Amino acid sequence: MTQRRDFFKRSAVLATALGVPMLGRTASAAAAPLAARRDRTLSMYNTHTGESIKATYWAEGRFVPESLSDINKLLRDHRNNKVAPIDPALLLLLDQVSTQVKPGGVVHIISGYRSPETNQLLADTTNGVARHSMHLDGRAIDVRMPGTALTNLRGAALRAAGGGVGYYADSQFVHLDTGRVRHW
Repeated sequence: MTQRRDFFKRSAVLATALGVPMLGRTASAAAAPLAARRDRTLSMYNTHTGESIKATYWAEGRFVPESLSDINKLLRDHRNNKVAPIDPALLLLLDQVSTQVKPGGVVHIISGYRSPETNQLLADTTNGVARHSMHLDGRAIDVRMPGTALTNLRGAALRAAGGGVGYYADSQFVHLDTGRVRHW
């Protein structure tokens, strides 16, 4: 039952982010295909590797595989260069949040995918690292946006209600994930 609820919640997040009306909404069904086709682009900078990307990950009504591959590489575990698929719903959530606070702004990536080895190392040596982190599944990301107050980024993430939101003022980042809606 939990998996089914998770599926429906993630479908709702995807539909909302893409502008596709859900059942029961009043938006015109004819407008849905047009809204869903709007290109979606993320500009990101990995603070650990110094790499940047500006990728259109959604175009002509579908995800762009080459761009997703490039994003997966940028969001890899920088400690051992392991690459894993990033949840497309996480990219949509990140796009929605970043567009609210600074349209066209560059998102600084603190942490994307984490390999089991890296997650274990961090859990053993630092506070606040979950042993079963969603970073392990490519479903979490830690970000900041230069020139944007961290509280504004957090507020946009909370309003998006797309999953978990962690606020780490001392470390200067906001955590987003596509798990259940919660905050800390």
